[in-house]
Amino acid sequence: MSPVDIKVDADTRGRLMRQATYASVLVACILIAAKLVAWILTDSVSVLSSLLDSLLDAAASLVNLVAVRHALAPADAEHRFGHGKAEAVAGLVQAAFIAGSAVLLLSEAAHRLASPVPIDNGAVGLAVMALSMVLTFALVVFQKHVVRRTGSVAVGADRLHYASDFLLNGGVAVSLVASMWFGIETIDPVFGLAIGAWILRGAWTIGRDALDHLMDRELPEATRAQIVEIARAHPDIRSVHDLRTRANGSSIHVQLHLEMDGALSLLRAHAAADAVEAAIEAAFPGADVIAHMDPSGVAERVRTPA
Repeated sequence: MSPVDIKVDADTRGRLMRQATYASVLVACILIAAKLVAWILTDSVSVLSSLLDSLLDAAASLVNLVAVRHALAPADAEHRFGHGKAEAVAGLVQAAFIAGSAVLLLSEAAHRLASPVPIDNGAVGLAVMALSMVLTFALVVFQKHVVRRTGSVAVGADRLHYASDFLLNGGVAVSLVASMWFGIETIDPVFGLAIGAWILRGAWTIGRDALDHLMDRELPEATRAQIVEIARAHPDIRSVHDLRTRANGSSIHVQLHLEMDGALSLLRAHAAADAVEAAIEAAFPGADVIAHMDPSGVAERVRTPA
């Protein structure tokens, strides 16, 4: 979800985001302990892949926790636009963690595919995978609720890779069943390879979205059109140009030029600009809006990138 969809106040947004980070760290720690025991007992590469993923989940979730706390800090004299980009930085760190785990998993799975190893104590592994799926599903549902209400980039990235974990754990369970009951030893490393590829895809998605925020990518065209429509709804506004938008964590920044009749008094033009800013901020709570007043029909200085 984009920050433009947020409809909750700043205090509620901060509380939900902090709860989501605490929940993800707790779930990751529980699963690490359970999967470590399962891997020791089963020597399954699928279980090992799930354990490695949970270890990196815990590291990424801790990074998320710190980043979210920093992102929620109010703007100060040195950071006039706030600290929201800390969420995008956390997203990049998560992408790196996830990509690293995928590379390790693919390497181990390829080795096991060349030299298959039978699975021991598969029932323990199945029990742990069942626990993992229940906890991960509950966490993903809660994170989805938080992202829907806050638009958090960091929590969204966390939700994406935990959703991948849910599928990963399901794949591990299937591979354990195939190995134990049907004697298909190669299914374990094959699932490991498939899961590794899936994790790499998730890392790419998380990294791409984080870079979009760090590089100040424009908001979706539908959102930009809505902003223009709100501005032009004011009776004194003849046209809108030079609209610039960007996301900053769970907030957005909007700059636009408003064309008005050059005969309007400065007082009336200023009041119209204030009204447009207020209307946009009402539509997008937490938005930072700056409107520039231009007399209609007067050519402006051409701006070129620095």
